[in-house]
Amino acid sequence: MRRKSALHNGTAGVSDVTPDGERPTPTAEGVALRSAVAEEQAFLDVATARRDRLADHLQAELSSEALDALEQARHRMLRQQYEELRRAREGLVFGRLDGLDGTVRHVGRVGLRNDGEDGEPLLVDWRAPAARPFYTATAVDPQGQARRRHIRTTGSTVVGVDDEPLDGTMTAELVGEGALLAALDQRRTGHMSTAISTLQREQDDIIRAEATGPLIVQGGPGTGKTVVALHRVAYLLFTHRKMADQAVLVLGPSPRFLQYIAQVLPALGETAVVSATCDTLLADIRVGRDESRPLAEIKGRALWRPALESYVASLLPRPRELKLRWEGDFYAIPAATVAQALASAVQGRPYHRARTTFAEQLHHLLADVVAEQREALMDEMEEGFEDILARVDKSMGDDRHSTRTSTGSDINGLLSEEEIEHLRSRIAEDAAIARFVEAWWPTLDAETLLGDLLTDRALLARFAPQLSPEEITAVAAEPAPWASSDIPLLDALADLLGEGGAPHPQGEFVADRARRQRGWVYGHVVIDEAQELSEMQWQMVLRRCPSRSITAVGDIDQAEAAHRHTSWAQAVQAAFGDRWTAAELTICYRTPREVMDLTEPVLKKAGSHNTPPRAVRSSGIVPWELPVTPAELAGAAAEAVRELRQRWHGGMVGVIAPAGRIAELLAVLTEVPVLTATQSKGLEWDATLLVDPEGIAAEPRGWNGLYVALTRCTQELGQLILTQHSPHP
Repeated sequence: MRRKSALHNGTAGVSDVTPDGERPTPTAEGVALRSAVAEEQAFLDVATARRDRLADHLQAELSSEALDALEQARHRMLRQQYEELRRAREGLVFGRLDGLDGTVRHVGRVGLRNDGEDGEPLLVDWRAPAARPFYTATAVDPQGQARRRHIRTTGSTVVGVDDEPLDGTMTAELVGEGALLAALDQRRTGHMSTAISTLQREQDDIIRAEATGPLIVQGGPGTGKTVVALHRVAYLLFTHRKMADQAVLVLGPSPRFLQYIAQVLPALGETAVVSATCDTLLADIRVGRDESRPLAEIKGRALWRPALESYVASLLPRPRELKLRWEGDFYAIPAATVAQALASAVQGRPYHRARTTFAEQLHHLLADVVAEQREALMDEMEEGFEDILARVDKSMGDDRHSTRTSTGSDINGLLSEEEIEHLRSRIAEDAAIARFVEAWWPTLDAETLLGDLLTDRALLARFAPQLSPEEITAVAAEPAPWASSDIPLLDALADLLGEGGAPHPQGEFVADRARRQRGWVYGHVVIDEAQELSEMQWQMVLRRCPSRSITAVGDIDQAEAAHRHTSWAQAVQAAFGDRWTAAELTICYRTPREVMDLTEPVLKKAGSHNTPPRAVRSSGIVPWELPVTPAELAGAAAEAVRELRQRWHGGMVGVIAPAGRIAELLAVLTEVPVLTATQSKGLEWDATLLVDPEGIAAEPRGWNGLYVALTRCTQELGQLILTQHSPHP
């Protein structure tokens, strides 16, 4: 809403009493602050009342029955609007911009208009262009703004305001520094929350970037990669409404991670989103076993795509003369004609769709052959009939006055177009013809085919000649249950085969339909922890988004996957070549400076050439170490966790350890997450207990894993260092 307002400078909250329980002495600053809080409370009350009226109106509209498809589509749109308003009850208003011209705009989770449709907006949606200065204006570049105000609320009550003059009288490194640091100091809950009130400029630039091609975002720990990725989804769905018709796919590294972020997009009002991991993209396939890193690396290579293409091509039928039986007679279709139809059907089509196309052509070819043979037979019959008539005419003498109403030449042996079309329809519906096609060009199953290929050394040598004999032997010796690296191979094979069954049922919501269909094409794909994707997993992504409207965020220095990529150029070369855009997040907001100071030597040992992100906050807690022997480990971990949970009551404590020590720790730590470094990726806790850091570093790509483990906390880091001798007397 545009209106005039006096400016108040300051960064503060509001409190009715001092820590001693006494009324504070009124000051000019305190009076101004209370006035500002009261002003924002009045606005929040107006906005909340407007939100409630709109929600009630939408609920009334939804109470009517949708009688046709058009009305059902309208109901879906109204329901989405209603859900967006319903979820916007918390944090409805969080910002305000005071223009240099004296106008005021409030920024919030949703856009609201005044009762008059032609009036100015009451509340600007955070995704709208008019809200962008809230995230990007600075004293150097005020973008027409005199002040930015962050409004902190609890429920429907304003509890504080943080003002930033943008006229050069006050400078800060962060946008809304007070509000941001207050949010970072809050206890962790085990679930990610929205960050629309505290997004920083470099984050907002990426969120609002064009979605015309692959955008690869490099960001170290605590830089807000996941925040950026999820809020970019919300921004794109708001800005590009047609994208919601196709849905957005969000790929995360693990089910635990997806659970962690599950509340963010619904809280932002977005429902046209499918969340998955690469292992769960195929709805009917489940990973049944772990696998060795060398095998995962082998099966992650891009060479499998052409290998599988050649494999499927070898299964196509070969041209030959086809003899088909129709109504008791055999009809032959020449090999040359079959070859031409086969080549036409296969061109650019997957195996099963090509078979459907060929079957349709075969029905036409057979109908034409049947018609031709019948016409030839009718011609023979007509010639015989003409001979009989000639003899009859001769026996009747010269009776030239006798007339005939018809002769043999009047009998036309040609079938009409309608008759030929009817014949084709009957052939297409004939079960015997269908059985013939199935026998000559059988339906194939991706799981069966892949199992046959991966267990047959001769087939592997034939179709994947780039593999060494030792690699072929290792692949062929794998047990039957599918491993993670098999999923991209199954997906590629299923794509080459195409759909062979009935179409999937339709659902009310686009996300439900997309989730059930392997071949669904998404409007955009967002990938978190993208550095972990193999070349074949990148191919899975491209199949679901051929437009390449992709946002991938990650930290190449945190890569723990079996592939050997150490740069983004290497990681995405097979998928994108050089056609991608790079962006970078350089500021660490989450991890305190005391912890980030430990990471530079770890990165060097990991072989990184990158500079760690710059931490902008301090927790005031120096990371601590406690030496323990293996025999003391379990007890020391239990005691350390007890103390950390006491210190961070109401928050979260997490434990990270080498894979070989997880079982031992789980036996004594039942109330906190106990994870490997890989499992902890993307998560955050108030405090982290790091068990046996040298053991983590000794694991494959262990220095990268240790880098991950060190940077999960927002406040305190403790480490249990294993020694052979007890340090305690």
